[in-house]
Amino acid sequence: MELSNLRPAEGSKHSDNFRRGRGHGSGNGKTAGKGHKGQKARSGAPRPGFEGGQMPLYRRIPKRGFTNRNTKEIVAINLSALERFEDGATVDVNTLIEAGIVKNPRDGVKILGNGELTKKLNVKVDAFSASAKEKIEALGGTAEVM
Repeated sequence: MELSNLRPAEGSKHSDNFRRGRGHGSGNGKTAGKGHKGQKARSGAPRPGFEGGQMPLYRRIPKRGFTNRNTKEIVAINLSALERFEDGATVDVNTLIEAGIVKNPRDGVKILGNGELTKKLNVKVDAFSASAKEKIEALGGTAEVM
């Protein structure tokens, strides 16, 4: 069995265009699957999350803070991670993905100054810390912001 062959069990799925309340010969007549009487059997039944007038859960729970929709998710990489590249190489986001250092670049990649670098590299990413830029340029490399 492979993922491409997975199917629901025979008879477990029903189509959504099933016609309810069209006589008992259809197998879903009379009460049309709503059972007998009660609030949920009638038209105008309460919306999902309604608790019969009790203060609903989504209003009882405290709300705190907010999510800023303008935030950027920057992936941080230490300088020591660039040590695996050969001397004189050009390092950008694509080469970082190929090397397996970055899986998902999200909104950008930033190089931080942790660790030591011993090779001259031309690094082109979205941002650098001041110490990372200093260390890269001290070895004769370039730190270019894209």
